[in-house]
Amino acid sequence: MVMPSPTPTRLTKKTKAVGMPTIDLSLNRSMLSELVVSACEEFGFFKVVNHGVSNEIVTRMEEEGAEFFGKPAAEKKRAGPASPFGYGCKNIGPNGDMGELEYLLLHTNPLSISERSMAVSNDPTKFCDSVNNYIQAIKELACKILDLVAEGMWVCDKCAFSRLIKDVDSDSLLRLNHYPPMNDVNNWDPSPKFYQCKNNRIGFGEHSDPQILTILRSNDVGGLQISLKDGLWVSVPPNPREFCVFVGDTLQVVFVLAMKALTNGRLVSVRHRALANSVIKPRLSTVYFGAPPLNAWIFPLPELVSPEKPSLYKPFTWEEYKKAAYSLRLGDSRLNLFSDPTKFSVVQMLLMKISRMDLLTVAADSASSLPYVTNRHQISDHRAYQDGPHSETQR
Repeated sequence: MVMPSPTPTRLTKKTKAVGMPTIDLSLNRSMLSELVVSACEEFGFFKVVNHGVSNEIVTRMEEEGAEFFGKPAAEKKRAGPASPFGYGCKNIGPNGDMGELEYLLLHTNPLSISERSMAVSNDPTKFCDSVNNYIQAIKELACKILDLVAEGMWVCDKCAFSRLIKDVDSDSLLRLNHYPPMNDVNNWDPSPKFYQCKNNRIGFGEHSDPQILTILRSNDVGGLQISLKDGLWVSVPPNPREFCVFVGDTLQVVFVLAMKALTNGRLVSVRHRALANSVIKPRLSTVYFGAPPLNAWIFPLPELVSPEKPSLYKPFTWEEYKKAAYSLRLGDSRLNLFSDPTKFSVVQMLLMKISRMDLLTVAADSASSLPYVTNRHQISDHRAYQDGPHSETQR
């Protein structure tokens, strides 16, 4: 059950004056890399325009989502229960009487999508085409952004981050979230732009994403908020022509594993939440979670480690981090479990790099010969997810 926010969102002059960075991806590449890294360091979040994802691909994906969530409850339940993939539904409100949050979680593996499509759509072929085309376009966008991050941080291997989500065994996900309009018609702001309730209702609580990079798109309904470094919450105005990009925990380590781990803490994963305030129009968001293979090792790149700044985290696999992440409460800090009080030296990082490059070489060879997942690389629901109480991040 999702509880209403105990206090209103604080909208001070400071938060109103903060503009969320919006990056035009048609700009000069050297300028882009600086802008992307700056936004990741300051906010862990930014929006992109001129992203190259066609309106047709976006429209077809949104139509599939709207068609599915518009079905009678009995039909939608055939695609569930989510365990973790499939359809799920949660009540909102202290008494479960303020509406529902629905979601459809899919693995980005084409074979997994094909298997799910039979229960999701009356036209499985059309559904698969729409979803796979959307995933491919968003994955290309994610890879472009990750390559810009590597360039902006002067990483020797410019594909060090993007290669992880290009891997045929990538654990990336696609999630469709549907917030039906609330029934509380006596408590709403009649502003035609947002149709928001006066009191904030938390559709999904404060959290960061454990993956490398998250790319979100929503229809023209507000709800997304991010937390600034000083703890103040800022609403992100909806714009269906933009994509929202979130740094994940991994990228924080290497600057890939949730982004924070991969970058040795230089890039910070952003904490965010979703309000469920819409009264008239439902909110539909489509979220891509870019993740490495389960057996991928996550550790800071050697270029980002020095005697003056040793590694903040001990090496871990994505599977280890994922299990830890979903064994905790939603808002708990997860990277602290992998912080290294002894600090890893540059020599240790170089040794880890040798091992990592071996793994990446194998992954690259596999990717070149197997552009699509085959039965040999099929990711079953059981293998891909052996999580704790939380199925996956919602927004």
